[in-house]
Amino acid sequence: MRRALPFLMAGLLVVLSALPVLAQPTPAPAAARELVVATKVAPPFAMKRPDGSWTGISIDLWQRIAEKLGVRYRLVEEPTVDALIAGTATGRYDAAVAALTITGARAEIIDFSQPFYRTGLGIAVPPGDGSRWNVILRSILSLGFLQAVGALIGLALLVGLLIWLFERRRNEHFGGTRGIGASIWWSAEAMTQASTGVHTPITLAGRSLAILWMAVSIIAIAVFTAGVTSALTTSALQGLVTNAHDLASVRVGAVEGSSTIDYLVNEQIKYRSFPSADAGLKAMKAGAIDAFVYDKPLLAWIVLQDYGSSLNVLDIVFDAQNYGIGLPLGSPLRRDIDVALLDSVHSDWWKQTLFRYLGER
Repeated sequence: MRRALPFLMAGLLVVLSALPVLAQPTPAPAAARELVVATKVAPPFAMKRPDGSWTGISIDLWQRIAEKLGVRYRLVEEPTVDALIAGTATGRYDAAVAALTITGARAEIIDFSQPFYRTGLGIAVPPGDGSRWNVILRSILSLGFLQAVGALIGLALLVGLLIWLFERRRNEHFGGTRGIGASIWWSAEAMTQASTGVHTPITLAGRSLAILWMAVSIIAIAVFTAGVTSALTTSALQGLVTNAHDLASVRVGAVEGSSTIDYLVNEQIKYRSFPSADAGLKAMKAGAIDAFVYDKPLLAWIVLQDYGSSLNVLDIVFDAQNYGIGLPLGSPLRRDIDVALLDSVHSDWWKQTLFRYLGER
């Protein structure tokens, strides 16, 4: 009995030391309570029905994630993206679900899930994009047009000077200092296929250069004419804005507080801000601005629904962006949401969802 006593005492100590651990309550999972999820109207990613319920690409994705995680939630509407981010950053919301672009500045104050949609900026323009005379004037004053004109004038001056050098001693009309002007004028007449008059080069070198210049000038004028005609026709059909580079020379609109503003500021493009995309598009329709820049899928959806016959969205995408779900910094839900999100966007369900809202396959 005495020999067994030490073993009994040791076993009792082991049991007593384990009691505090066993007595500790198991921490409740972070998602046990009802989550507060903020959203904002951003068709087709977040749309509010007349009965107050929500639908859209982002909303459907969040509903699927919530089902996978078995969490309860309620949606809260905010008027702006800045309000979504501010509420999530302060912890008032457990998540922000809409068309929320992942940017460096936003990632400093909130966390983001894995991207679920890759897109970029788009440009909406009026049909015809300005009057015909504005288009023609802009084309004529463009750098390419001025460079082409300068090249033709430079060639005519060069040929005129060479003619003067070859003819100044044997041709009275091209002789002396005054002959320089006559030589250049002859070169210009020959280039435009106008009459060169009775005064022509008489030396072998002068006549050889004249023949060569007449042949070259025909080709040069033909190419120049074709280029100008093509440029004017293209501008008349496509308008003042055909790509992102054209934004620097027109009146641009953007939604205040959106990621579009960051792009325009970085590119040093002047812009006018509007409280919403609809307000900006109405201003463009009224002629107050020439182009409106916004997230491409959102812009395309609004134009298709409300401005299909009066505005166009260019078939370009620039400044690549990713949409994600916003979360408070250090959110314990982030890993579970990422797993459920990645599982969802790599499924046939996601393909069907994108096709239903956007027609994307």
